[in-house]
Amino acid sequence: MVPDPERPGEFPFTRGVRADGYRSRPWTMRQYAGFASAEETNERFRLLLERGQTGLSVAFDLPTQLGLDSDDPRALGEVGRTGVAIDSVDDMRRLFEGIPLGAGVSTSMTINAPAALLLLMYELVGVAEGADPGDLRGTIQNDILKEYCARGNYIFPPRPSMRLTTDTFRYASVRLPRFNTISISGYHIREAGSTAAQELGFTIANGIAYVQAAVAAGLAVDDFAARLSFFFNAHNDVFVEVAKFRAARRIWAQVMRDRFGARDPRSQILRFHAQTGGSTLTAQQPDVNVVRVALQAFAAVAGGCQSLHTNGFDEALALPTEHSATLALRTQQVLAHEAGMTAEPDPFGGSHYVEGLTDRLQVEAEALIAEIDVAGGAVAAVEQGFVQERIEEAAYAHQRGVEDGSLVVVGVNRWVDEAAVEPDLHRLDPASEARQVERTRAARAGRNPVAATAALTAVRAAARTADVNLLEPMRAALAAHCCIGEVCEVLREEWGTQDAVRAAR
Repeated sequence: MVPDPERPGEFPFTRGVRADGYRSRPWTMRQYAGFASAEETNERFRLLLERGQTGLSVAFDLPTQLGLDSDDPRALGEVGRTGVAIDSVDDMRRLFEGIPLGAGVSTSMTINAPAALLLLMYELVGVAEGADPGDLRGTIQNDILKEYCARGNYIFPPRPSMRLTTDTFRYASVRLPRFNTISISGYHIREAGSTAAQELGFTIANGIAYVQAAVAAGLAVDDFAARLSFFFNAHNDVFVEVAKFRAARRIWAQVMRDRFGARDPRSQILRFHAQTGGSTLTAQQPDVNVVRVALQAFAAVAGGCQSLHTNGFDEALALPTEHSATLALRTQQVLAHEAGMTAEPDPFGGSHYVEGLTDRLQVEAEALIAEIDVAGGAVAAVEQGFVQERIEEAAYAHQRGVEDGSLVVVGVNRWVDEAAVEPDLHRLDPASEARQVERTRAARAGRNPVAATAALTAVRAAARTADVNLLEPMRAALAAHCCIGEVCEVLREEWGTQDAVRAAR
């Protein structure tokens, strides 16, 4: 049961990470954006900042997420489609043209397998602009475990991937102390079909694995834990979602204090970004998604998120238009400035229903964490297919409910409107991919080939030596204008690649 009394800003932080909630500072409004070229995405960033967004969030295209350059044959047809294409440090510079890094701008980057490389590019661009690395702020997702169990955008096997993660922790603790070096993500676990309790349990279990890996690599827990952050989904059941966020903070605080011996309160705090549920959006009657997004955003804010992305109502059909992206941002602004959401931390605290849901979700999540501990931890559970199987079972049960009508989805299996009109959609320039391919080839042709080759050779040597931090030679390679795909190809050759794991039936 809930300890009595619990207060916002105090252990175990069930009621929030700050005593005053949002009174002195509202959550960061961080709309996720990225498509086509760096210049086009930069234009969208500027538009959102002009319209009141308070943080940046970068969506990368599939080739970038998989460590493939735009001119790689495997990237054909995917360049710039689901996010921005970034191959070289010059692309990163164009992405942030006119946006001063290190001057209060906080940037989140949804990138995992090659996360360290995008972080290094961001540093190189910021330093070239004159920023002190210590002033650069933001978050890289860098959560490879959830890629294996839910999303699928991985490159290397789990254990060398974990080395990259811990090397990033160590590097950033010295060079980029204000950067969150991981965003442990339940969002994609929920998008893959998990329940709320599974999202909570599997995410916390992954967080435990990252802390264990960092401690095993020789890092003191209070030296890095304050820079860990989380990323959760916000679905339609407002009360369950609020309870989930409250339970997440309580579980994590207890894990960090009791399992890992963290003494700094900042190491015990679970800070999280939330995004409204993409998988809840419907292509049928997309205007109804405005209501879904507003309710989900309300749940995230009532649950105490530190930053929030609200989806465009048209995202079940295409990337958001300027209109839908602006309306999504306006949803947050109404919550912050008209709906009274900044008046009181944890406004549902004390509700018998929400307190009971918080306790129940904690019990269910901790039972999953215990099962994963028995399996040997999150890495072993992913290698065995345990997590994947549980998510698949939950997704199947949900889909069966939609199909038999026991789960109502408005406009899909009840109150269907065949005459609904499709909104105007965002259209990508079909010539954008060819321009990016040519730009990447030109970048390689214009660099010093001897310096680039030597830098890649140094990356290869570091990959073979466990006690060398890979980020130092990778930064030198990017500074020599090597591309992301070239660095990742060296690591593929040294470490191999990961095949999908299926659980034994």
